[in-house]
Amino acid sequence: MFRLNHHWFNSYRFSFSTNGINYNSDKVQEFISKNKAHLSIGITIDGTKTKHDLNRIWKGEGERGSYEDVVRNIPLWLSQFPGAGTKVTISSDDIPYICESVLHLYSLGIHEVNINCVFENVWKDGDDMKFQEQLLKLADAIIDGCLYEDNTCSFFNEQIGKPLDRILFNQNWCGAGKMLAIDAQGIFYPCTRFAQYSLRDKKAWEIGNIKDGINKNRLRPFLRLDRCTQSKQECIDCEVASGCAWCQGENYDTAESPTVYERSTAICKMHKARVRANNYYWNKLYRKLELEGITREDAEKHVKKSNVQEPC
Repeated sequence: MFRLNHHWFNSYRFSFSTNGINYNSDKVQEFISKNKAHLSIGITIDGTKTKHDLNRIWKGEGERGSYEDVVRNIPLWLSQFPGAGTKVTISSDDIPYICESVLHLYSLGIHEVNINCVFENVWKDGDDMKFQEQLLKLADAIIDGCLYEDNTCSFFNEQIGKPLDRILFNQNWCGAGKMLAIDAQGIFYPCTRFAQYSLRDKKAWEIGNIKDGINKNRLRPFLRLDRCTQSKQECIDCEVASGCAWCQGENYDTAESPTVYERSTAICKMHKARVRANNYYWNKLYRKLELEGITREDAEKHVKKSNVQEPC
């Protein structure tokens, strides 16, 4: 495009998600300095030191977590990308730290916290109630402290927890098959979750390579994916179906046969717990604003809402 003097030459954007370990290194900072106008960078920090270090541990260094190595770079990152948000993942062992972790991230100056439960079947009996308890505690802290004015948490979304609108039946949750993932060997995948290193038992789902291009027959199953083609009837008829997510790669990984048309429902109870807490959050928030003389219509001006769709 440069050689052709094409007007698209300067119209591009790189979006990076990083663990933040090397963010302040000379090479990284030089790259940011040269390309800042074309960059979006997100640093993944999972919350408090306890929460973060549960899963993010230095290889070959026993149980040493990476929290201290990441958090030192947060001020520099936010000074360069003030509106940047982070992405937090929750599994069974993380549940007790949800509330304090979100509040901790706010205190670091991260105002947008995108957070979701893992789609893998890691959940234990009673986890949904513990999850709900943490979300209720977080809801009280956000509302009582008026943190909703400057911060968002994707766990609380007014659009979830309703029956599915029929217009959404023909939509897939994510973009698997409509985006391209490429590994270091130049092999194409529907998304990174279909690469071999991301799978437990299934064989990698390759859809082509840089030499031969895309194999349309390997891609074809993804073009017919929607809610109905992969969901059980109970999921389609569920009273709180909206906002219940899935991972296409996990669906493939857990399916009894090598298919993408079998939806994993491991997070069903967790989604329902989230919906109950979500209802509590919005009812309490709007009740508070009404007591302060703020109408439902004007409340939109007082509540910061995430611009990001549900995290995948």
